[in-house]
Amino acid sequence: MGKIIDGKQVSADVKARIATEAAQLKEKGIEVGLAVVIVGEDPASKVYVRNKKLACEAVGFNSYEYALPEQTTEAQLLELVDNLNNDPKVNGILVQLPLPKHLNDKVIIDNISADKDVDAFHPVNVGKIMIGSYSFLPCTPAGVMELIHSIGVDVKGKECVVIGRSNIVGKPMAMLLLHESGTVTICHSKTEDLKAACKRADILVAAVGKAKMITSDYIKEGAVVIDVGMNRDENNKLCGDVDFEDCKDKAGYITPVPGGVGPMTIAMLMQNTLTAAKQQNGLL
Repeated sequence: MGKIIDGKQVSADVKARIATEAAQLKEKGIEVGLAVVIVGEDPASKVYVRNKKLACEAVGFNSYEYALPEQTTEAQLLELVDNLNNDPKVNGILVQLPLPKHLNDKVIIDNISADKDVDAFHPVNVGKIMIGSYSFLPCTPAGVMELIHSIGVDVKGKECVVIGRSNIVGKPMAMLLLHESGTVTICHSKTEDLKAACKRADILVAAVGKAKMITSDYIKEGAVVIDVGMNRDENNKLCGDVDFEDCKDKAGYITPVPGGVGPMTIAMLMQNTLTAAKQQNGLL
């Protein structure tokens, strides 16, 4: 059976390191602050926001939550973002997506200061990731890299396949693997013979959003299989894009869902916020 990559443990290790660094900054009179903005009553978004608040408490950051009503206008939201951009207590700003339909995600993200954009969605930060001179990384791809490093796998020269081409996961994931000298293939809904492409992968990252789509006949014996998916199966149970039970004996390493990539995403958000605080205080 493949070894299970324990995202909860790796996440706990990352947060413990961040908590130590945050305490050292506090001794110098620097407190780290993250502002999270949520618009409307989306239940999943509320859970994410609560988890981010708990993570801030765990690592010793100040957490500033702004819960706005569904009918908030674009002008009102932009005014809040501008205030947060100019607030020295706030090192990182995160606007929880998706926003209500009458608000334009792109306009809001583009108005967050690139220096406080701890989601790494601002075009300036996206461009920096492309050329490899970044300060912040999108949290989920960064978490995937942390998991790969945790098992001691060297990406250099490996065949890496990313299934999915979203701006949030697929594209930056491919760039991070490329920056570590992996040979990267990006697959998507128009890929011909997806199975053949996946079977070449030494490292397979599934970020497609289809429950249990990847079965054992898609994976190479001994491959590292990272499951970014978060879906519900026919019994309404949480599952990933990978059929874990079918693949676990063939993979060399595999992440479970839940308990794999999920915990890493918030840990890397904390890392980005710490980096932002250091930069803003001239320590990087």
